[in-house]
Amino acid sequence: MRILITGASGLLGLNLGLESAKEHNVFGQVNSHPLQTKAFKVIKTDLLAPHAVQRLLERTQPEWVIHCAAMANIDACEADPLQAREINTELPGKLAELVARGGARLLHVSTDAVFDGRCGGYSEEETPNPLSVYARTKLEGERSVAEANPNAIIARVNLYGWSISGTRSLGEFFVYNLQASRRVMGFTDVFFCPLLANDLANIFLRMLAAGLEGLYHVVSSECVSKYNFGVKIAQQFGLDEDLITPTSVSNGGLNAARALNLTLRTDKISQALKNRSSDPLPNISAGLERFYTLYQQGYPQLLSRMAEQG
Repeated sequence: MRILITGASGLLGLNLGLESAKEHNVFGQVNSHPLQTKAFKVIKTDLLAPHAVQRLLERTQPEWVIHCAAMANIDACEADPLQAREINTELPGKLAELVARGGARLLHVSTDAVFDGRCGGYSEEETPNPLSVYARTKLEGERSVAEANPNAIIARVNLYGWSISGTRSLGEFFVYNLQASRRVMGFTDVFFCPLLANDLANIFLRMLAAGLEGLYHVVSSECVSKYNFGVKIAQQFGLDEDLITPTSVSNGGLNAARALNLTLRTDKISQALKNRSSDPLPNISAGLERFYTLYQQGYPQLLSRMAEQG
Protein backbone atom coordinates (compact mmCIF):
# COMPACT_ATOMS: atom_id res chain seq x y z
CA MET A 1 0.00 0.00 0.00
CA ARG A 2 0.99 3.61 -0.55
CA ILE A 3 0.62 5.25 2.86
CA LEU A 4 0.85 8.95 3.68
CA ILE A 5 1.58 9.79 7.33
CA THR A 6 1.29 13.39 8.50
CA GLY A 7 3.38 14.54 11.45
CA ALA A 8 6.03 11.92 10.68
CA SER A 9 8.66 13.42 12.99
CA GLY A 10 6.41 13.19 16.06
CA LEU A 11 6.29 10.41 18.62
CA LEU A 12 3.51 8.46 16.91
CA GLY A 13 4.21 9.52 13.33
CA LEU A 14 7.85 8.42 13.32
CA ASN A 15 7.25 5.05 14.95
CA LEU A 16 4.29 4.53 12.65
CA GLY A 17 6.43 5.37 9.64
CA LEU A 18 9.15 2.91 10.62
CA GLU A 19 6.70 0.10 11.39
CA SER A 20 4.68 0.72 8.20
CA ALA A 21 7.76 0.90 5.98
CA LYS A 22 8.55 -2.75 6.74
CA GLU A 23 5.79 -3.82 4.33
CA HIS A 24 4.45 -0.67 2.64
CA ASN A 25 5.50 2.29 0.50
CA VAL A 26 5.45 5.14 3.01
CA PHE A 27 5.54 8.93 2.63
CA GLY A 28 6.09 10.92 5.81
CA GLN A 29 5.10 14.59 5.95
CA VAL A 30 7.14 16.80 8.27
CA ASN A 31 7.25 20.56 8.85
CA SER A 32 9.37 22.21 11.55
CA HIS A 33 11.28 19.04 12.52
CA PRO A 34 12.97 17.53 9.44
CA LEU A 35 14.01 13.90 9.30
CA GLN A 36 16.93 12.06 7.81
CA THR A 37 15.99 8.45 7.10
CA LYS A 38 16.08 5.93 4.28
CA ALA A 39 13.21 3.95 5.75
CA PHE A 40 10.56 6.06 4.00
CA LYS A 41 10.22 9.10 1.75
CA VAL A 42 10.23 12.35 3.77
CA ILE A 43 8.28 15.31 2.38
CA LYS A 44 8.63 18.71 4.03
CA THR A 45 5.54 20.87 3.79
CA ASP A 46 3.47 23.22 5.93
CA LEU A 47 -0.03 21.74 5.93
CA LEU A 48 -1.50 25.13 6.84
CA ALA A 49 -0.18 26.81 3.69
CA PRO A 50 -2.73 27.48 0.95
CA HIS A 51 -3.44 24.36 -1.16
CA ALA A 52 -0.65 22.46 0.63
CA VAL A 53 -2.84 19.49 1.58
CA GLN A 54 -4.18 19.09 -1.95
CA ARG A 55 -0.69 19.28 -3.45
CA LEU A 56 0.62 16.73 -0.94
CA LEU A 57 -2.13 14.26 -1.82
CA GLU A 58 -1.57 14.79 -5.54
CA ARG A 59 2.16 14.22 -5.14
CA THR A 60 1.92 11.07 -3.03
CA GLN A 61 -1.25 9.46 -4.44
CA PRO A 62 -1.84 7.51 -1.21
CA GLU A 63 -4.23 4.61 -0.74
CA TRP A 64 -4.18 5.10 3.04
CA VAL A 65 -3.71 8.37 4.93
CA ILE A 66 -2.94 8.38 8.67
CA HIS A 67 -3.26 11.86 10.15
CA CYS A 68 -0.97 12.17 13.19
CA ALA A 69 -0.07 15.86 12.87
CA ALA A 70 -1.53 17.90 15.72
CA MET A 71 -0.84 20.66 18.22
CA ALA A 72 -0.47 18.28 21.15
CA ASN A 73 1.16 20.39 23.86
CA ILE A 74 -1.73 20.97 26.23
CA ASP A 75 -0.41 24.18 27.80
CA ALA A 76 0.62 25.59 24.39
CA CYS A 77 -2.95 25.06 23.16
CA GLU A 78 -4.23 26.89 26.22
CA ALA A 79 -1.95 29.82 25.40
CA ASP A 80 -2.93 29.96 21.70
CA PRO A 81 -6.46 28.62 21.20
CA LEU A 82 -6.77 30.05 17.69
CA GLN A 83 -3.76 28.13 16.42
CA ALA A 84 -4.95 25.03 18.28
CA ARG A 85 -8.28 25.25 16.48
CA GLU A 86 -6.62 25.76 13.10
CA ILE A 87 -4.37 22.73 13.52
CA ASN A 88 -6.56 20.36 15.54
CA THR A 89 -10.01 21.15 14.12
CA GLU A 90 -9.94 22.91 10.76
CA LEU A 91 -6.99 21.04 9.19
CA PRO A 92 -8.40 17.54 9.89
CA GLY A 93 -11.72 18.51 8.34
CA LYS A 94 -10.04 19.87 5.21
CA LEU A 95 -7.84 16.77 4.92
CA ALA A 96 -10.80 14.43 5.42
CA GLU A 97 -12.74 16.13 2.64
CA LEU A 98 -9.86 15.94 0.17
CA VAL A 99 -9.03 12.33 1.03
CA ALA A 100 -12.68 11.32 0.55
CA ARG A 101 -12.76 13.08 -2.79
CA GLY A 102 -9.66 11.21 -3.96
CA GLY A 103 -10.92 7.79 -2.85
CA ALA A 104 -8.22 6.94 -0.26
CA ARG A 105 -8.90 5.59 3.24
CA LEU A 106 -8.32 7.90 6.22
CA LEU A 107 -7.40 7.16 9.83
CA HIS A 108 -7.56 10.26 12.01
CA VAL A 109 -5.77 10.20 15.37
CA SER A 110 -7.62 11.71 18.32
CA THR A 111 -7.19 11.52 22.09
CA ASP A 112 -8.66 10.04 25.26
CA ALA A 113 -8.61 13.58 26.69
CA VAL A 114 -12.00 14.35 25.11
CA PHE A 115 -13.53 12.98 28.34
CA ASP A 116 -13.62 14.84 31.66
CA GLY A 117 -12.32 11.86 33.65
CA ARG A 118 -14.94 12.01 36.37
CA CYS A 119 -15.91 8.36 36.18
CA GLY A 120 -13.69 6.46 33.71
CA GLY A 121 -14.52 3.27 31.85
CA TYR A 122 -15.70 5.28 28.85
CA SER A 123 -17.10 3.60 25.75
CA GLU A 124 -17.31 5.11 22.28
CA GLU A 125 -21.03 5.79 22.82
CA GLU A 126 -20.57 8.04 25.85
CA THR A 127 -20.74 11.81 25.51
CA PRO A 128 -17.37 13.57 25.76
CA ASN A 129 -16.81 16.60 27.97
CA PRO A 130 -13.39 18.12 27.22
CA LEU A 131 -11.72 20.19 29.95
CA SER A 132 -8.96 21.97 28.00
CA VAL A 133 -8.49 23.86 24.74
CA TYR A 134 -6.46 20.92 23.44
CA ALA A 135 -9.18 18.40 24.25
CA ARG A 136 -11.95 20.64 22.93
CA THR A 137 -10.22 21.29 19.59
CA LYS A 138 -9.43 17.59 19.20
CA LEU A 139 -13.08 16.69 19.80
CA GLU A 140 -14.16 19.29 17.26
CA GLY A 141 -11.60 17.77 14.91
CA GLU A 142 -13.24 14.36 15.30
CA ARG A 143 -16.58 15.89 14.35
CA SER A 144 -15.09 17.72 11.36
CA VAL A 145 -13.58 14.48 10.07
CA ALA A 146 -16.76 12.45 10.60
CA GLU A 147 -18.85 15.05 8.78
CA ALA A 148 -16.49 15.42 5.83
CA ASN A 149 -15.61 11.73 5.51
CA PRO A 150 -18.11 9.33 7.16
CA ASN A 151 -16.03 6.30 6.10
CA ALA A 152 -12.95 7.48 7.99
CA ILE A 153 -11.57 5.77 11.09
CA ILE A 154 -11.28 7.99 14.15
CA ALA A 155 -8.98 6.51 16.80
CA ARG A 156 -8.79 7.86 20.35
CA VAL A 157 -5.40 6.96 21.75
CA ASN A 158 -2.96 7.32 24.63
CA LEU A 159 0.60 6.30 23.89
CA TYR A 160 4.23 6.30 24.94
CA GLY A 161 7.45 5.23 23.26
CA TRP A 162 10.84 6.38 22.04
CA SER A 163 11.16 9.67 20.17
CA ILE A 164 13.80 11.70 18.33
CA SER A 165 14.27 14.15 21.20
CA GLY A 166 13.89 11.65 24.03
CA THR A 167 11.39 13.98 25.67
CA ARG A 168 8.08 13.21 23.98
CA SER A 169 6.58 10.51 26.18
CA LEU A 170 5.97 9.69 29.82
CA GLY A 171 7.91 6.48 29.34
CA GLU A 172 11.04 8.39 28.32
CA PHE A 173 10.51 10.84 31.18
CA PHE A 174 10.68 8.08 33.77
CA VAL A 175 13.54 6.15 32.13
CA TYR A 176 15.91 9.06 31.64
CA ASN A 177 15.24 10.78 34.96
CA LEU A 178 15.58 7.58 36.96
CA GLN A 179 18.77 6.68 35.10
CA ALA A 180 20.16 10.05 36.17
CA SER A 181 19.06 9.37 39.79
CA ARG A 182 16.72 12.36 39.71
CA ARG A 183 13.64 12.39 41.90
CA VAL A 184 10.37 12.71 39.97
CA MET A 185 6.68 12.92 40.80
CA GLY A 186 4.22 10.18 39.93
CA PHE A 187 0.55 11.07 40.00
CA THR A 188 -1.46 8.58 42.03
CA ASP A 189 -4.82 10.09 41.06
CA VAL A 190 -4.44 10.12 37.26
CA PHE A 191 -5.39 6.88 35.49
CA PHE A 192 -4.83 6.03 31.83
CA CYS A 193 -4.37 3.10 29.40
CA PRO A 194 -1.03 3.76 27.65
CA LEU A 195 -0.15 1.79 24.52
CA LEU A 196 3.37 1.54 23.07
CA ALA A 197 3.59 3.59 19.86
CA ASN A 198 5.03 0.65 17.90
CA ASP A 199 2.14 -1.58 18.94
CA LEU A 200 -0.35 1.17 18.16
CA ALA A 201 1.18 1.55 14.69
CA ASN A 202 0.62 -2.10 13.86
CA ILE A 203 -2.94 -1.98 15.18
CA PHE A 204 -3.63 0.99 12.90
CA LEU A 205 -2.41 -1.00 9.90
CA ARG A 206 -4.68 -3.89 10.86
CA MET A 207 -7.64 -1.53 11.22
CA LEU A 208 -7.11 -0.11 7.75
CA ALA A 209 -6.55 -3.54 6.21
CA ALA A 210 -9.76 -4.77 7.82
CA GLY A 211 -11.74 -1.93 6.26
CA LEU A 212 -12.96 -0.55 9.59
CA GLU A 213 -14.90 2.70 9.75
CA GLY A 214 -16.03 5.01 12.53
CA LEU A 215 -14.89 5.72 16.08
CA TYR A 216 -12.67 3.38 18.12
CA HIS A 217 -10.84 3.52 21.44
CA VAL A 218 -7.35 2.19 20.67
CA VAL A 219 -5.49 2.00 23.98
CA SER A 220 -3.95 -0.68 26.16
CA SER A 221 -6.20 -3.47 27.37
CA GLU A 222 -5.02 -2.57 30.90
CA CYS A 223 -5.17 0.73 32.78
CA VAL A 224 -2.88 2.11 35.49
CA SER A 225 -2.10 5.24 37.49
CA LYS A 226 0.77 7.36 36.26
CA TYR A 227 2.62 6.63 39.50
CA ASN A 228 2.28 2.88 39.05
CA PHE A 229 3.26 3.21 35.40
CA GLY A 230 6.52 4.80 36.55
CA VAL A 231 7.06 2.03 39.10
CA LYS A 232 6.53 -0.62 36.42
CA ILE A 233 9.06 1.11 34.17
CA ALA A 234 11.58 1.27 37.01
CA GLN A 235 11.12 -2.45 37.63
CA GLN A 236 11.38 -3.32 33.92
CA PHE A 237 14.60 -1.31 33.49
CA GLY A 238 16.14 -2.23 36.86
CA LEU A 239 15.97 1.35 38.16
CA ASP A 240 15.23 2.76 41.61
CA GLU A 241 11.46 3.07 42.00
CA ASP A 242 11.95 4.90 45.33
CA LEU A 243 12.99 7.96 43.32
CA ILE A 244 9.34 8.31 42.25
CA THR A 245 7.38 10.38 44.77
CA PRO A 246 3.68 9.49 44.84
CA THR A 247 1.65 12.69 44.69
CA SER A 248 -1.55 14.29 43.43
CA VAL A 249 -1.73 15.98 40.04
CA SER A 250 -2.85 19.11 41.91
CA ASN A 251 0.76 19.41 43.09
CA GLY A 252 2.17 19.12 39.58
CA GLY A 253 2.18 22.82 38.70
CA LEU A 254 0.29 22.26 35.44
CA ASN A 255 -1.61 25.11 33.80
CA ALA A 256 -4.41 23.46 31.83
CA ALA A 257 -6.97 21.23 33.50
CA ARG A 258 -6.29 17.50 33.26
CA ALA A 259 -8.87 14.73 33.43
CA LEU A 260 -8.17 12.29 36.28
CA ASN A 261 -9.69 9.01 35.12
CA LEU A 262 -9.20 8.40 31.41
CA THR A 263 -9.73 4.66 31.47
CA LEU A 264 -11.44 3.62 28.24
CA ARG A 265 -13.35 0.51 27.25
CA THR A 266 -11.82 -1.35 24.32
CA ASP A 267 -14.51 -3.95 23.63
CA LYS A 268 -15.27 -2.52 20.18
CA ILE A 269 -11.75 -2.61 18.75
CA SER A 270 -10.93 -5.94 20.43
CA GLN A 271 -13.99 -7.53 18.82
CA ALA A 272 -13.30 -5.94 15.43
CA LEU A 273 -9.71 -7.27 15.31
CA LYS A 274 -10.14 -10.42 17.39
CA ASN A 275 -8.30 -13.50 16.24
CA ARG A 276 -7.53 -16.89 17.70
CA SER A 277 -4.01 -16.06 18.82
CA SER A 278 -4.39 -13.19 21.26
CA ASP A 279 -6.08 -9.96 22.24
CA PRO A 280 -5.02 -7.33 19.67
CA LEU A 281 -4.39 -4.83 22.47
CA PRO A 282 -1.27 -5.59 24.55
CA ASN A 283 -1.45 -5.12 28.31
CA ILE A 284 0.94 -2.86 30.23
CA SER A 285 3.53 -5.57 30.92
CA ALA A 286 3.70 -6.72 27.29
CA GLY A 287 4.10 -3.13 26.10
CA LEU A 288 6.86 -2.36 28.59
CA GLU A 289 8.72 -5.54 27.69
CA ARG A 290 8.84 -4.41 24.07
CA PHE A 291 9.71 -0.86 25.15
CA TYR A 292 12.71 -2.30 27.04
CA THR A 293 13.69 -4.62 24.18
CA LEU A 294 13.77 -1.67 21.78
CA TYR A 295 16.00 0.14 24.26
CA GLN A 296 18.39 -2.82 24.43
CA GLN A 297 18.53 -2.90 20.63
CA GLY A 298 19.63 0.75 20.46
CA TYR A 299 16.35 2.02 19.04
CA PRO A 300 16.45 5.39 20.88
CA GLN A 301 19.88 6.10 19.40
CA LEU A 302 18.62 5.11 15.95
CA LEU A 303 15.82 7.66 16.25
CA SER A 304 18.06 10.44 17.55
CA ARG A 305 20.32 10.05 14.51
CA MET A 306 17.33 10.83 12.29
CA ALA A 307 17.18 14.44 13.44
CA GLU A 308 18.39 16.24 10.35
CA GLN A 309 21.38 18.42 11.02
CA GLY A 310 21.32 21.92 9.58
